[in-house]
Amino acid sequence: MHPTDPKLILITLLVKLGVAAAVSSSLSRSSLFKDLLLSHHRTRRQTLILLALICTPLMLGVWLRSIVPNFLAADISFEAVILLGLVLGAGPATLGGIFLAIPALLHHEYLALPVNMLVGSFAGGFRSFTSLEDVWSFTPLIDLSLYRWVRRNLSRPHLDRQLLLLLLIAVLELGASGLATVFPRRFFSLHSNKWLVELALCACSPVVVGIPLKIWNAVRIERKLEEQTRLLLEARLDALQRQINPHFLFNTLNSIASLVRFKPELAREMVVKLANILRVLLKDREAFVPFSEELAFTDDYLRIEVVRFGEKLHVAKEISPETEHLVVPSMILQPLIENSIKHGLEPRITGGTVTLRSKLDGEQLLIEVEDDGIGMAPENNAPSPVSGLVRPGTGIGMKNVRERLEVLYGDSASMETNSRPGRGTRVTLRMPAMHAHEAAALSET
Repeated sequence: MHPTDPKLILITLLVKLGVAAAVSSSLSRSSLFKDLLLSHHRTRRQTLILLALICTPLMLGVWLRSIVPNFLAADISFEAVILLGLVLGAGPATLGGIFLAIPALLHHEYLALPVNMLVGSFAGGFRSFTSLEDVWSFTPLIDLSLYRWVRRNLSRPHLDRQLLLLLLIAVLELGASGLATVFPRRFFSLHSNKWLVELALCACSPVVVGIPLKIWNAVRIERKLEEQTRLLLEARLDALQRQINPHFLFNTLNSIASLVRFKPELAREMVVKLANILRVLLKDREAFVPFSEELAFTDDYLRIEVVRFGEKLHVAKEISPETEHLVVPSMILQPLIENSIKHGLEPRITGGTVTLRSKLDGEQLLIEVEDDGIGMAPENNAPSPVSGLVRPGTGIGMKNVRERLEVLYGDSASMETNSRPGRGTRVTLRMPAMHAHEAAALSET
């Protein structure tokens, strides 16, 4: 039995808005639903799964409305078919309308099936007429739609699709209400003999359609912001990695140039080793690489520097075997070693030793690059978090390492520099001890 009391109809409309908000909010918490809804290219199977996710709770609402007296607000199938047409198109909306009509057909409301299919076709036709951005930006606030229409047409009169959609939903609701008046046992729709209540019914349908659109559009915008943030971080990381390569290449070519005239054989050997390094650099490198691979790359660089410095440069390693299978940011050691050689050992007449260390400290990986060179001035010798300012004298390479740690780990990593003038400098990197699968998950987020 349909309600005739205007107060009962208005209460039903308010509850109907709550049902629309509850169903759409619940769906938006599902990762599967969000992935399918926001996918640009869905397969037929994915479209059917999305229809099932949307229609299953709404079919339950139609069934409850048909068996529970005065629980009419549970049935929002009419607005749901319009929503399906706007978001998915005419075909999926028609199929969804068939699903939603099944409980009504069991209740002998035989007009529900053709009406749902017709409404789905109308909504899908509007979807093909406009852009998806216009659909997502649809507002259920009628006064804003009218204000926006008046403002746009004052400067440049044109057909406003937002207002057209508003009128389309209201007209479809008016037609459904009239059909329910003529065939009350064959089709369900709220209706009233009072024109103010009928106006409220026509105004409620756009709001019921608009509520899921607003909720899902918020999810869509959040997903786009996350994607843009991820792309921005990837672009920033790529720029930092590319900054290292020319810097390293410039210094190495200078070393080769100094040997070409007096030690051509050594220069040739350095060219070969440089070619090996460039072959690695020109490959598509991931943000993270195994620590063992990073050490191998560092060995090639150190061989070049040993050729350049001769007996003045010594290399020592204290690498814990349990750290070699962990992953670290690619090209993280070479700038630190270069900084030790250039600023710590090169100014010293007798040269010195560069020592590489690694060990596990609980859940943290500690990597140290230490030299026994000239050290740094006291004002440059202070522990610094990853996000700290670059100290004078640390150069592009040190700044680069600090920024890459910040991009990849945030506050979970740190870089500390300890130095004593005339006795050397030690740079300590602390970062989460991660395996390859953990690094892959971090890169995706």
